[in-house]
Amino acid sequence: MPNQKAWAKSITEKNINRSQVLTVTYDVSAVFIHKLIFISLLLGLSFLFAMATAKAATNNFEKYISKVQPTEIFDGATEFRLVSGNPSYAEILKGSEKVGYAYLNTDFVNATGYSGKPINVMVGLTPEGVVSGTKLVKHSEPIVLIGIPEEKISNFMSSYTGIDAVSRTGQSRDTGEVDMISGATVTIMVIEDSIFRSAIKFARYLGIAGVEQNQTSGPAEIRHVNKDITDVTDWQTLLGNGAVRHRVITLAEINEAFENSGNKKAASRPEKGAPDDIYIDLYVAPVSVPAIGKTLLGDAEYEHLQKQLKPDQEAILIFANGRYSFKGSGYVRGGIFDRFQLIQGESSVRFRDKFHKRIGDLGADGAPYFKEIGLFRIPTDVDFNPADNFRIELLANREIAAIKKIFLAFELNYDLPDKYVTIEKSKPTQTATTKTSNLPVSQEASEDTHRVELWKRMWNLKRPDIAVLSIAIAILTVIFFFQDWLVKRPRLLTWTRNLFLVFTVLFIGFYAQAQLSVVNVLTFANALMTDFSWNYFLMEPMIFLLWLSVAGALLFWGRGAYCGWLCPFGALQELLNQAAKFCKVPQFELPWGLHERLWPLKYIIFLGLFGLSLYSLQDAEHWAEVEPFKTSIILKFVRDWPWVLYAVALLAAGLFVERFYCRYICPLGAALAIPGRMRMFEWLKRHPKDCGSPCQTCAKECMVQAIHPTGEINPNECLYCLHCQVVYHDEHRCPPMVQKRKRRERLQDLQSKSAAAVKASCSATEIPDFIGDDKNNPGPSAKARGKGASPGKITPSYKTVAPRATARPAC
Repeated sequence: MPNQKAWAKSITEKNINRSQVLTVTYDVSAVFIHKLIFISLLLGLSFLFAMATAKAATNNFEKYISKVQPTEIFDGATEFRLVSGNPSYAEILKGSEKVGYAYLNTDFVNATGYSGKPINVMVGLTPEGVVSGTKLVKHSEPIVLIGIPEEKISNFMSSYTGIDAVSRTGQSRDTGEVDMISGATVTIMVIEDSIFRSAIKFARYLGIAGVEQNQTSGPAEIRHVNKDITDVTDWQTLLGNGAVRHRVITLAEINEAFENSGNKKAASRPEKGAPDDIYIDLYVAPVSVPAIGKTLLGDAEYEHLQKQLKPDQEAILIFANGRYSFKGSGYVRGGIFDRFQLIQGESSVRFRDKFHKRIGDLGADGAPYFKEIGLFRIPTDVDFNPADNFRIELLANREIAAIKKIFLAFELNYDLPDKYVTIEKSKPTQTATTKTSNLPVSQEASEDTHRVELWKRMWNLKRPDIAVLSIAIAILTVIFFFQDWLVKRPRLLTWTRNLFLVFTVLFIGFYAQAQLSVVNVLTFANALMTDFSWNYFLMEPMIFLLWLSVAGALLFWGRGAYCGWLCPFGALQELLNQAAKFCKVPQFELPWGLHERLWPLKYIIFLGLFGLSLYSLQDAEHWAEVEPFKTSIILKFVRDWPWVLYAVALLAAGLFVERFYCRYICPLGAALAIPGRMRMFEWLKRHPKDCGSPCQTCAKECMVQAIHPTGEINPNECLYCLHCQVVYHDEHRCPPMVQKRKRRERLQDLQSKSAAAVKASCSATEIPDFIGDDKNNPGPSAKARGKGASPGKITPSYKTVAPRATARPAC
């Protein structure tokens, strides 16, 4: 009779071998298919890259001029006549007559906006230097791109039409729309500054509007402040020699200016009072000039100013009387003085409150009382020379509606008297040009310097925010490095995580608006393929710091460091879900098969956006609206109702399925998960023999179902909440840890019973000293206690007890 056990064993081994062969065959086929897909994807992306490179090679002006109608930037124009070059521009024709020129502002000046990317404006200019029209052709400003109708910005820009860009004073500029557009002030300032600076450079480029075409670089003479003159004088002396300049605007002048502005509503609301009454009497003086500063400020205040000023930093004093305030109240709300600006050459400075100090009274003998006195330090990244001509441009406003004003610009020119100046003669040098550009090298270098100065200024302005975010990132790093200690204290971890999520929503999200987006990824990739420069990415320090921390976290912990802790929208979802659970809102868990098949959706969305960005970054940015970040975090739900409904719907889904958007839709999460595969360490601990088979505790309790039924954690989906590590160390929930605890308790119980049995069978004098000792709480033995030993002191003794005459069992 055959051996049935041997036969069954041989059949089992054959089946196992056959399964292994099939598994190996399947693995080889799967690897081949994955490689084939990867190669196909790589070839497709290479093709799109080639198309994008060819497209990027085209001239920006030629690309944008095709989107503009001649009548949009010059009334009555019929066509453009392209003049190719670097940069290119176009002549504006009315019939066969040339009536003006069209150019792109970013071809001549840096116009980097709030988003860190340029704001492209097509500008029309007459041969006399008058702006004939403007059109916004390309931008990436989130507050404009997604928050408000672009027509509002266009209507605002139309107010520049008719302004002499070369010399503009007292021109009407209706900027009421700024008061209606929350958060658009920086964008408007960048647009205005770029239009007028580029107009001057374009006029110089062609030699029109009375501006000579530069053939030489460098001034014939260089003026410096004479620091050796430190004599203190008095008010009348400074006013008489021109060291203090002022301009008086009476009520008659301001009313006449508004009447001439062409705005009937402004003209119908004149200032009340006598015509000779003072509207504003505005004064200015450079107090970093020793003799002027000591006289106006006094010795003590001047010395204090010198301690605040950095090397080569300058300061001016602006003071005034009259019914109109040059400071206004805008700096209280937004930290910026929006009623005046300092202009020197082609540079302009709008002061922020951090560079301002209020002065009570002037220290000069004989100085009158002034209603407002402000000391303003020039930012160190601004190239300002008080020995050269500069001017203060004052914006006088008049309300024409409840939320609308009209502004007029008035200038106060200043030239430092020769008494305080030393002059250095210099030889003019020929301007060099590059092979790839008709612009002078000095001009190109100036724009590069301007970009560098701009991001440095942004970092200086946001130093407190940078410090807070840096501390938060440092705390999160400590949490991750010492997570084993923290997860053993579940209550502390819960409070720590919830407080950090609240910080992420309120500070990083609503306050700093540092919500990362897939648009950042697409922009960075596009910059690598075209004209990469760190200056643009450094424009927003909070975003840059977050991306820097994300880059480091991807190598250590993967995607979860940002998505689980630092993403404002993700944190908002989780906090709302916790509130829903507290209110007993039912929670739904998708079947594993469906859940696993929904994972690839976000990767498909990301790859689609990435491929589209290679062809058109602008189109990709619009389709990136699949992210609700801007609606919910940046604009705080102040947007058209379809966008708000979409964002609210995703948050509502998250009330029933925790982190619904993060699981299945987020393209940014997909973009971070791909390089996150390169992480160098495995920080999340598992029980290899128990996790998944049979234990499913962690898999069932994972908030995003990132743990496979077989027990493995999917690092692409894990948000690093550390809940599975809490379970891992929990001796009452994790089965392996429960078994370990029970084994320890059984051993302790067995030891206790053994000790009790020995004590029961032996007299106190025969009990060995080690019986009854507790390793965790050492104390005297029973024998020692019988002799009256102190309970807190161990007195070991190893004396041998003499046996009695009667026979007893050995102890």
